[in-house]
Amino acid sequence: MKSLNHHCGFVVLALSLVLCAPGFHRSAQAGELIVSAAASLTDALNTIKAAYEKENPGTKVITNYAASGTLLKQMEQGAPVDIFASADQRTMDQAVEKKLIDTATRVDFAANSLVLIVPIGSKLSVSGPADLNKPEVARIAIGNPEIVPVGRYTMEAFKSLGLDESLRPKFIAGESVRQVLDYCARGEVEAAVVFATDALVAKDKVKVAAVLTGHAPIDYPVAIVASSANKGQAEGFLRYLTSAPGQEVLAGYGFKKPGGK
Repeated sequence: MKSLNHHCGFVVLALSLVLCAPGFHRSAQAGELIVSAAASLTDALNTIKAAYEKENPGTKVITNYAASGTLLKQMEQGAPVDIFASADQRTMDQAVEKKLIDTATRVDFAANSLVLIVPIGSKLSVSGPADLNKPEVARIAIGNPEIVPVGRYTMEAFKSLGLDESLRPKFIAGESVRQVLDYCARGEVEAAVVFATDALVAKDKVKVAAVLTGHAPIDYPVAIVASSANKGQAEGFLRYLTSAPGQEVLAGYGFKKPGGK
């Protein structure tokens, strides 16, 4: 594994590989709706799309999961997308600045928490952020703050505690929150910071040591992409996502309502 600085150097390469993935630049077929969503939404949106397709025969929802910053770059490069769901406001704000989304459709639809996790079998005494300074904690997985929202929230939380500089040499950067989770689940790091919903998905492999605060509210915005050729279908999916059935699925995967409700 590489340090944070080394990982940042591979961002461009990683993006080029994703953008050149087979079929990614193809035109959407009739009845297809392409949803690019933050990696932390993977499990919940897979369930939601299955339910939506069942209620809307003839519609196929194609999902593309990655770090929010990576998805933004894909859209800038012309990737076909109908709906964009980010794990933070900053990335969606950037999409607005670049005129990539229909701002009238933007809405917050979910919220999350930030947690410190350790491998399920860890024998280390880690019960809070301060314990990460212990010498036996050599590696801490965090999201690459350049493109991964969870990484920015993590740095905000550590900075609020005055730990950002002392812990920096221990950081191992992941290119999505799920990669960060995998590092911890496989025991390749002593600790990691992910969203609460990700920790829940891997509760048989990781355990929560502490809930982190001192960061901006983790609200998830979603919007229809300005270049979408399927805006009617996109509006329908957006309505379902924010409806009672859609919100029930999100709650089942640990997401909260926007605004911390």
